Amino acid sequence: MNNAVTKGQFITVEGTEGVGKSTNMAFIEEWLIKSGKELIVTREPGGTELGEKLRAVLLDAKEQSMCDDTELLLMFAARAQHLQEVILPALNAGKWVLCDRFTDSTYAYQGGGRGIKMSSIAELEQWVQGDLRPDMTFVLDLPIDIGLERAGKRSAPDRFELEKHDFFNKVRDTFLARAAVQPDRYSVIDASPSISDVQQSIQVVLEKMV
Repeated sequence: MNNAVTKGQFITVEGTEGVGKSTNMAFIEEWLIKSGKELIVTREPGGTELGEKLRAVLLDAKEQSMCDDTELLLMFAARAQHLQEVILPALNAGKWVLCDRFTDSTYAYQGGGRGIKMSSIAELEQWVQGDLRPDMTFVLDLPIDIGLERAGKRSAPDRFELEKHDFFNKVRDTFLARAAVQPDRYSVIDASPSISDVQQSIQVVLEKMV
């Protein structure tokens, strides 16, 4: 009999502003727990004491002078700590990990939005993560106008939310392009219908994983 611990599953939730990540993260968390999964829920940037400090800097609307390379490197600095302290130990213990954003957001925001070379991001990804990639990435998708309108109703804008529509269109396009290349790892979910319809679409994917 093989008594080795089975590695857990790594699920990430992605999308532009206002697509409903928080609501649907809560739905996925509840669904997986009801399915008997031992689950760690976390977020990026953040997830650790150090990562949360870096998150505060990255999202601070007053940090408008931050250069693009600094932004990219801070994202991966937070990710390196997150992986070593939270994500890898959980997966290696057989737990499932649900993360609000991961490296796909770096490709989308710093690559698509900022225009940093995708090859530079890929080098950092390999350095920090090795071969680790999410088992499933949900991309919640909405037209940018609708998403920004929703986001504007919830709180004062952070440093990213102050960007123009063109920036977010590039971010959205990058998410969709990455999903199109690897359809087995991504599920693009139309976030425009009712929340129950959106969550039904998510549930169909989850049922195939458990």
